[in-house]
Amino acid sequence: MQKHFFHTLIIIVFSANLLFAQSLDSLITLGNSYYTKFETEKAHKVFQDANKRYPKDWKVLSWLSRINTDIAEHMPSSNDQESEKQLATFEKAAAYADSAVQLAPDQALPYIRRAAANGKIALFKGVFSVGGVVNKVRDDAEKAIKLGNGGNETQGIAHFILARTHDKISDKWAPARSVLGLGWANYDSAIVHYKKAVNLFPNFMMIYVEYAKARMEKDKWKEAKELLEKAINTPIKDEDDKELLVEAKELLKEVNSELD
Repeated sequence: MQKHFFHTLIIIVFSANLLFAQSLDSLITLGNSYYTKFETEKAHKVFQDANKRYPKDWKVLSWLSRINTDIAEHMPSSNDQESEKQLATFEKAAAYADSAVQLAPDQALPYIRRAAANGKIALFKGVFSVGGVVNKVRDDAEKAIKLGNGGNETQGIAHFILARTHDKISDKWAPARSVLGLGWANYDSAIVHYKKAVNLFPNFMMIYVEYAKARMEKDKWKEAKELLEKAINTPIKDEDDKELLVEAKELLKEVNSELD
């Protein structure tokens, strides 16, 4: 009788765990489906619900970080009150990612989400006022690359974040960067990581556009033209891609005028 009881208990526990996993997976699938259709608010509600029902899941927390970063990007910031709300949302995104990193330190994705959120915070505050945050962005991107997991898209984004960090910081005045501990940034490293990013994640328009702009800075017009043409032919995957497509076409006009 006792043996039968324990056998039944094991089956119940196993079934409960299976139901838990299926329910969590179904919520993640639903949230992702809304996100890919650019229904960000619906996706946000799904992942908020998932976080309440299944707290401390690193995938859900990573999604909440990503979505809060997106929400913050599109918030108005025409006055101090609006700007404070926008910054608070970026900081919330960073906090979600930080929790995900604590739960899954061996996974690349949470580091990428934290790097993306902190990158937005650095841009918001000005990189010269938050050198430590910029260093965290670099460290998280490098950590994600070192871990090497998450698939090509995840690794492509990691290289892209690192490329942009090197690219944007190396534009700043070198002596000032050195004083702030940002002397490590350099253009050549940016190009190395842009190349790796487009190879790993060739269907992301923003990589091509940012890579092209970096080559335009050095008058590499033919290479920039090729990159912009690829950007224009890349499928719309992000809610900002339509605006980015317009920018890519305008940049291509500029490049073509240099080549004529």
